[in-house]
Amino acid sequence: MVSAHSLKTAAERLRARQQSGILCERTARDKALSRLEQAIQTAESDILNALSRDFRKPQFESYSTEIAFIRSEIRQTQKHLKRWMRPQRAATPLFLKPASSRVEFEPWGAVLIMSPWNYPFQLALAPLISAIAAGNTVLLKPSELAPHTATVVESVIAAAFPDGEVETATGGPEVAQELLDQQWDHIFFTGSTRVGKLVYQAAAKHLTPVVLELGGKSPCVVAADADLKTTARRIVWGKCVNAGQTCIAPDYILVDNQIKDKLCTALAAEITRAYGPAPLESEDYASLISDEHYKRLERLLADGDIFCGGACDAANRRIEPTILLDPSLQSSVMQEEIFGPILPVIGFDHIGEAEQLIARNPNPLALYYFSRDRKAASRFLKRVPSGGAALNDTVMHVGNAALPFGGRGTSGIGQYHGQWGFETFSHKKGVFSQSLLIDPPLRYAPYSARQLSVIRKVLG
Repeated sequence: MVSAHSLKTAAERLRARQQSGILCERTARDKALSRLEQAIQTAESDILNALSRDFRKPQFESYSTEIAFIRSEIRQTQKHLKRWMRPQRAATPLFLKPASSRVEFEPWGAVLIMSPWNYPFQLALAPLISAIAAGNTVLLKPSELAPHTATVVESVIAAAFPDGEVETATGGPEVAQELLDQQWDHIFFTGSTRVGKLVYQAAAKHLTPVVLELGGKSPCVVAADADLKTTARRIVWGKCVNAGQTCIAPDYILVDNQIKDKLCTALAAEITRAYGPAPLESEDYASLISDEHYKRLERLLADGDIFCGGACDAANRRIEPTILLDPSLQSSVMQEEIFGPILPVIGFDHIGEAEQLIARNPNPLALYYFSRDRKAASRFLKRVPSGGAALNDTVMHVGNAALPFGGRGTSGIGQYHGQWGFETFSHKKGVFSQSLLIDPPLRYAPYSARQLSVIRKVLG
């Protein structure tokens, strides 16, 4: 752990280790990732216990969405790292021959990663894997809002990495601000759009490149020809996993009025099937992270007519999965990212109405479309911009490391996972290599009319 009094020297210490060349070779990076996986395996029970203590996360969700996700990311990275690190050939124009050109990937240096509370293990370590794969050293700040998991992350890092390679800094906003006051070679932030703007402003002081993984209102559009049972099951799972505290959870549903009532009935039935007649007592349903977040969501329940759900348990910070019918577009539930188990449902008569409703908000991080008509789905995706998209499913696209993950506009800047993460944490350096065998005099002074004539013919 980096103590408060040493935060000012953290960037220099990490940068010095990176510049020493220790992480220059693939084998060193590969060994670092292997140590990380071993540390995770050793601490598995501690990780599961910490996630349960922070917000009663079911063990299945803790393992599948946090531990297994990270271990899979490590293995995929190690499998492909040699190919990713290989310089890429680039074309060389004829007039520059016999030179050759290539793109090399070099680490940024000392990078700062700031992670959120909602998936406090996964979202701390996923960008860390990419940063290590690219040869950087890292200062990792886990979220103070999930304190038990932050402690475990700190111990995993200490077990896997020597001082100066990866370090952690724990604490609240004051620590975050002090970290942002330092000069870093790259900053990676996952969190709210509001805080993301502050991070961007801080990075601008030093012209530091950033990646911002933010959020927004991710819409879920259901066409009239959708398979209702499967659609309902996949929407309910995507909305209720982690009690809705997922940046790419379906935020609201836009459904063709022809099937609106049937879809709501199917959603209610799926909620009961998944969590029983008393979801507040289900062991498969997580709690909300804090009293403040609970109270905010409780207030949102008044923004529409409750079709099902709505029961609350303040002592355990739980709100039933709730279907909210026809809220006003000006209401808080339709203006703010919900980030909880409340699912507004609004009908439309024509797909153009759905497009217009989505356009009222900034570009979403994720977009979901349910239909049997692939051509209609393709047309819709081309007309509605988003960070990522999934057809006939929700959330699962984040599990494919071959796909870039990231937002656009207020939902984020930059992408990661798999090779996309390696490239995010790498500076792409263009390298031009000229031959010494010949040296045409065309470009050298003193210039002549003949030289200009040749240049006009060659370059236009």
